[in-house]
Amino acid sequence: MYKIIDGKLIASEMRKKIKSDVAEQAKEGKEIGLAVILVGDNQASQVYVRNKIKACEEVGIKSYAYYLPAETPQNDLCGLISELAEDNNVHGILVQLPLPKHIDSEKVLKLIPKHKDVDGFSAENIGSLCINSQSLVACTPYGVMKMLEHENISVKGKKAVVVGRSNIVGKPMAMLLLNADATVTVCHSKTENLKDECLKADIIVAAIGKAKFITADMIKQGAIVVDVGMNRDKNGKLCGDVDFENVKEKCSYITPVPGGVGPMTITMLMYNTYLAAVRRCN
Repeated sequence: MYKIIDGKLIASEMRKKIKSDVAEQAKEGKEIGLAVILVGDNQASQVYVRNKIKACEEVGIKSYAYYLPAETPQNDLCGLISELAEDNNVHGILVQLPLPKHIDSEKVLKLIPKHKDVDGFSAENIGSLCINSQSLVACTPYGVMKMLEHENISVKGKKAVVVGRSNIVGKPMAMLLLNADATVTVCHSKTENLKDECLKADIIVAAIGKAKFITADMIKQGAIVVDVGMNRDKNGKLCGDVDFENVKEKCSYITPVPGGVGPMTITMLMYNTYLAAVRRCN
């Protein structure tokens, strides 16, 4: 019998704790601030930014929102980030991706100081994660670890397969699992015998971006399956990278889509912003 890992519930519990912790900081006169920058009018990005600002309001973090036109010169954006980097009221800086084509995203993101990089995307933070040193960790994989922790699932000694090698999810996910003493295999589009690799896994994290790509014949009995995917099936219905209905009966634990990993991502952004503020103040 499988158990569903309820991301909505875990995210809600975490946000209550973050709100309490932020309030304690406020009692000491320490207001926590997050700057969010949106360049252009990408509709999906607008939704993400609104959700992030709403989450800030929920937990008591002050949000500083900057909406810049799509034709904003790169130098102007860089100037704004440099100002925010020096602003002691701002503990986290987030630049919503994707940026317009004329802007070099890599150069822009490099301007965000490591201690304010609450997305956890900087080379410095990723490097610190690789050597298991204190860092701000990419929100989605960090959320996955918190979900496993909530369910008292130890990854120590387990064989974990991460399907996907993106800088935002796959690679940091692999490092987090490795740092927690799992034996980790990273698979991707060029992996030979992917099914055989997955069948060895006690834990599978699917982050490949293909609807229902992980099927029941790729899962061993009793495996833990975490679905990071967010896709649309042929009927336009939201679904993950895992064929949930056919896979679930083989699992001990599984995350749904929607309602699994998704709610954890912005929650971990709030948590990272709180951590960034506390580390600066202490």
